[in-house]
Amino acid sequence: MKTVTLGNTEITVPQNAFGALPIQRVSEEEAVKLLREAYHGGMRFFDTARAYSDSEEKVGAAFGEGSLPGGDSIRNHVYIATKTAAKTPEDFWKDLETSLANLKTDHVDIYQFHMVDQCWRPGDGSGMYECMQEAKAQGKIRHIGVTAHKIKVAMECVESGLYETMQFPFSYLSSEQELGLVKSCKEHNVGFIAMKGLAGGLINRADAAMAFTQQFDNVLPIWGIQRESELADWLSFFESGDAAMTEELREFIDGEKEELSGEFCRGCGYCLPCPVGIKINNCARMSLMIRRAPSEAWLTEEWQENMKQIENCMECRQCVSRCPYNLDTPELLKRNYEDYKKVLAGEISVK
Repeated sequence: MKTVTLGNTEITVPQNAFGALPIQRVSEEEAVKLLREAYHGGMRFFDTARAYSDSEEKVGAAFGEGSLPGGDSIRNHVYIATKTAAKTPEDFWKDLETSLANLKTDHVDIYQFHMVDQCWRPGDGSGMYECMQEAKAQGKIRHIGVTAHKIKVAMECVESGLYETMQFPFSYLSSEQELGLVKSCKEHNVGFIAMKGLAGGLINRADAAMAFTQQFDNVLPIWGIQRESELADWLSFFESGDAAMTEELREFIDGEKEELSGEFCRGCGYCLPCPVGIKINNCARMSLMIRRAPSEAWLTEEWQENMKQIENCMECRQCVSRCPYNLDTPELLKRNYEDYKKVLAGEISVK
């Protein structure tokens, strides 16, 4: 398995890491089992966030004291990244102390500003970047990172020289702009952490996703993992070796790009919350989901009600103003709803 060094952090890990957002959806027992299996299978980098409900607590339960024979802890052998969505220094310190307690650790390896709308800088009057500097001076964090969904903000953060890592959506469906962000990170010696490597569920071949990612020697993918079967896919690469980009995979990826070209929702959730409660991040891409994933889960009474909520759209266009991809979200919602109704009526056949 190839290794990646994240910029100038000296953090060097296998190019195959664990995104801990999904474990908030499973029991602590299941989460602990998954996390420990990931470690024993070869993963050494784990990413979570204060915003992921109890994800941090589950990571702490899995990696704390006594998680290895002899009383040693897995924490001493892995790197943990977490995030704060704080907008004030007071909330920053509250989040950091909570994260340290949840994770059962005295430091976070990479502490990230979460889903930023701006590039926090020293002297900008907010005091936010100064909090990072102070936390680093105190030894509570080792490296300063940032996550973003808006490409212009991400570029500004990378070019500022203030951040040691950038976390951004990246997959074989990424645009030329996003490929440019990866290149800029390499030029500025900023570590690139790739979230949404499966494009929020639209990509369903692990070998294609891994082969694409491993073409970039500065990209660390964090795969969102919720089930043992998903973890097994990623751990298999530690046994079989790197995923080579074959001609068959290249043709497959080209076909995927052609099918998904144009306007489609990536499911990032930046548009939320919706004033009338529409679950935009799934409803606006439902046509793709029911064709590219087993459809039964998307045709339940619960999801029928969720889709019906689109009828209450007020056309306020708040979602449009928030979308990092400049999508006409109300129009996407309408198109997906009409398609969904045809599927329910049996006019369109899906998996």
